[in-house]
Amino acid sequence: MAVTIGAHVDQEDPIAEARARAADLSQIFLGDPQSYKGPVVRYPGGASALRADAQAAGIDLYVHAPYPINVASLNNRIRIPGRKLLQQHLTAAAEIGARAVIVHGGHLGKDEDAATGFDNWRKCIDGLDLPVPLLIENTAGGDNAMARRLEAMARLWDAIGQASGAAEVGFCLDTCHAHAGGVDLATVVDRVRAITGRIDLVHANDSRDGFDSGADRHTNFGSGQIDGAAIVEVIRAASAPVVCETPGGAPGQSADIAWVRSQLGEAVPEAPGAAHTQ
Repeated sequence: MAVTIGAHVDQEDPIAEARARAADLSQIFLGDPQSYKGPVVRYPGGASALRADAQAAGIDLYVHAPYPINVASLNNRIRIPGRKLLQQHLTAAAEIGARAVIVHGGHLGKDEDAATGFDNWRKCIDGLDLPVPLLIENTAGGDNAMARRLEAMARLWDAIGQASGAAEVGFCLDTCHAHAGGVDLATVVDRVRAITGRIDLVHANDSRDGFDSGADRHTNFGSGQIDGAAIVEVIRAASAPVVCETPGGAPGQSADIAWVRSQLGEAVPEAPGAAHTQ
């Protein structure tokens, strides 16, 4: 079965952005990704128009939550606004017909109690209305991160499993984050599935930095530190939709999407400006 694949794109017209990349899906922010301000749908006609037009075009939508959200935090001024903002994005994602919302696992300070952070995740899930699935994404850095090391992911999933909304919580596997976070891509799919029982989405990205560097810097396939074959094997093994969060706009992402399809033995439709140099 063909893999559904697309890219993270500008939010103004994710349907046109998908077409420019010959893609099946678009991942977008709703509003400012660096702010605690609520979600904004910038598509002409608003949420209902975007939902209808994406459905008619056969383009799946995913929403990435803003970066400041850290529901594990022990700081009330970070955790509580983050929960509120996450709920707003889940509600807005449902309004545009998105398939899921992706959020980073978060982190604590070096000397803070990780057990409290994991329990804060449980409380968060217990308190959320989940009209669409929430996908927790593994992260690249931080020694006290909730979803960098596999051991932490296991503790996180144990905590979330006690929440009433646990069935609507899934996992997003980022290849750059795993590599930079010190997790071997050769075994990551099986090891993550053993913990979570599922992989709902793959963020397929090369890494500018070395293994276990802790640096979250994405790059196009073939220009970073990850063997391209390892990324393709993750995609194949995960058997989940794929988002390329790589640079270069439509030309760069079109090339990355086309390369993935070619490596999977799929037909590669033409997209404007698509030409890969690998």
